[in-house]
Amino acid sequence: MTTEFSYRAAGVDIDSANEAKERIKRLARETFTPNVLTEIGSFGGMFRADFSQMKDPVLVSSADGVGTKLRVAFMTGIHNTVGYDLVCHCVNDILVQGARPLFFLDYVAAGKLVPDTIASIIEGLARGCKEAECVLIGGETAEMPGFYNDGEYDVAGFIVGVVDRADIIDGSRVVPGDVLIGLPSVGLHTNGYSLARKLFFEVAGFEALTVVEELGCTASQELLKPHRSYLPALSGLFKSGVIKGLAHITGGGLLENIPRILPEGTTAEI
Repeated sequence: MTTEFSYRAAGVDIDSANEAKERIKRLARETFTPNVLTEIGSFGGMFRADFSQMKDPVLVSSADGVGTKLRVAFMTGIHNTVGYDLVCHCVNDILVQGARPLFFLDYVAAGKLVPDTIASIIEGLARGCKEAECVLIGGETAEMPGFYNDGEYDVAGFIVGVVDRADIIDGSRVVPGDVLIGLPSVGLHTNGYSLARKLFFEVAGFEALTVVEELGCTASQELLKPHRSYLPALSGLFKSGVIKGLAHITGGGLLENIPRILPEGTTAEI
């Protein structure tokens, strides 16, 4: 009797992982600019920053995930939206300080790397990056047998942007009498899904393909509506000085996120 000791015997499929990585390379290259000095697959992504138009450039970074919205992707087999959600979420996180995105990295982990699924996730990431004029410069795919259930994965994103120090938006200029303006979302974005899934699928008893007349779509279509990027709506106003503070309304909602940018002694009346 021969006992095999190998990655494949332990549940790691190197061939599938390599196929997924080749597809990732092709999608990521579509976001590249002349500022990128390395290929996907290098140990580190190299980005030649050009700050010649700035007096005092400040780098702004953020990291986040998609949360339990991934459960809806697992239920439906639709995986090309969660990567887009992730990019938009991260773009908005640095946007509120006036930063424009430079480059993005991702982390995808699964019990088994299925090339079609991974490619769908990266397709969404690349689409979000191209819309934000942000380079998908690198990332990590991890196959971890026994750690995730079959058909499940996790995805996280990391973004770096830049803002001229004089143009940083931090809420410090907010004074009583300023006007609070809310920009609409197109759905739940990437927060509140633990409660939403309970209400939809346990309390209301909907299936993923149940048509909800009040919403005009299926339950899964509503829950998979994208996380909107506010970069196109706001970037043209950054130099004007009219925006004194911005809050990305994510976990914690209005009550917890707006106070994060208000100076001491001020409050928001909605």
